[in-house]
Amino acid sequence: MMRRAASVLLAAGCALGAMPAQADTLRDALIAAYRTNPTLEGARAQQRATDETVVIERANQLPNASATANYSEFLYNSGDNPGPSRSVGGSINIGYPIFDGGGNRNALRAAETRVGAGRADLRGTESFVFTRTVSAYMDVILNEAIVRLNERNVSVLTVNLEATSDRFQIGDLTRTDVAQSEARLALARGDLRQAQANLLQARENYIAIVGIAPDNLQPPPPLPGMPSSADEAVRVALLNNPDLLAARERADAAGYDIRVAGSTRMPSVSVFVGGDYTDFVGSVPTAAQAIIANNSSSVTAGVRATIPLYQGGRPAALERQAQARASAAQEQFIATERDVIAQTRSAYASWQASLSIIASTQAAVDAAELSLEGVRAANSIGNRTVLDVLNAEQELLQAQVQLVTAKRNAYVSGFALLAIMGRAEARDLGLDAYGPLYDPITNYDRSSAVLWDWSSRPDPGNPSPGTVDIPAQDGEVRGQGNGDFGL
Repeated sequence: MMRRAASVLLAAGCALGAMPAQADTLRDALIAAYRTNPTLEGARAQQRATDETVVIERANQLPNASATANYSEFLYNSGDNPGPSRSVGGSINIGYPIFDGGGNRNALRAAETRVGAGRADLRGTESFVFTRTVSAYMDVILNEAIVRLNERNVSVLTVNLEATSDRFQIGDLTRTDVAQSEARLALARGDLRQAQANLLQARENYIAIVGIAPDNLQPPPPLPGMPSSADEAVRVALLNNPDLLAARERADAAGYDIRVAGSTRMPSVSVFVGGDYTDFVGSVPTAAQAIIANNSSSVTAGVRATIPLYQGGRPAALERQAQARASAAQEQFIATERDVIAQTRSAYASWQASLSIIASTQAAVDAAELSLEGVRAANSIGNRTVLDVLNAEQELLQAQVQLVTAKRNAYVSGFALLAIMGRAEARDLGLDAYGPLYDPITNYDRSSAVLWDWSSRPDPGNPSPGTVDIPAQDGEVRGQGNGDFGL
């Protein structure tokens, strides 16, 4: 049964390239979300900000230069000898750190490690957005299917009511039979309205995630790279899950933070060179010119060492704090690993259960169809009541709704399993065949090559497109559609 259900699910989609041009495919939705989803775009911007921490920490290891300029007016001089009345001056100072106890070096390593954690977080956000996209896509298909089933039910019950009324007119049925048919039709119409409301909500949710309105959504393609067992899924997840990779990188970065904190008790040594120039702007009195020159300059160079002797226990506190944070980061890694294992096993079980439910509900639908035919035939010769027919029709509708729901759940839970395994990203889904993908390394390389203080980039451009101009959705189903999920 499991094998049969799996083969049924994998047969769900046709090749995307063969889809009609006027229809939306799941790949279309994923590409649109990849290009315009604000959550994903915001995560990319946040990663670009994280990239800059490497440049900031690296700057502490590079030479620094500064210049000062001043102009002074000497308003009062209490001495007997007159002096200059004004001066202008300037200085240039260049310094280069050559030892700081390893603080700057380890701070740079921590920043680089957190960049790696940020890239893993970006992968996780991408998987999260894609999982929401798949869920929204399948929700629209599911609710369209449910609307069609309810429309069909209303149509059938309308015909039943007409037939029951005709038989009542000729005395073959009672008023009770007509009332039962009327009641079921009224309830069916209410169910149809609720199904249409759910479809409207699903379409609006699709717009919020994908950025475009759904249009004749096609059956999804088979899910790629599904695991054959829970153990295989866990093994892949432990290697590829982006949340777990990010937690590991943060734990490593916290280890570098301990060394940074410990370096605050170490001496620091730097070399420097500086030049000064002073000009009294010809304001030195003639009598004092033999002693004071109208201008002077000097150049100095040397080595500066700073040796901390006592800092009130601050270095030790910083180190203990960093150690505690490193311990917390390590525990967070273990907790994430546990969660990934539990989520992977649960997702695999949910996916397998959904496959089994597809097979069992399909059998239920087949049986309900046969039952309905039999009850109708028996009713036609007076062996079954109208209520029996109505109940059989309701049982068939419920089985059909459960079937399409199971198909939706199987696909969504299967994709969620891929996401936990780290296999639900743009490259895994073949989106690189439809244009270049966003590469965070490109921005990192561009930023890390900048050494000039005045280098800048344009202000952020246009954000992700809004959806205010997309018409409000309704709960109507147009066209033949794919309410059967292509199965």
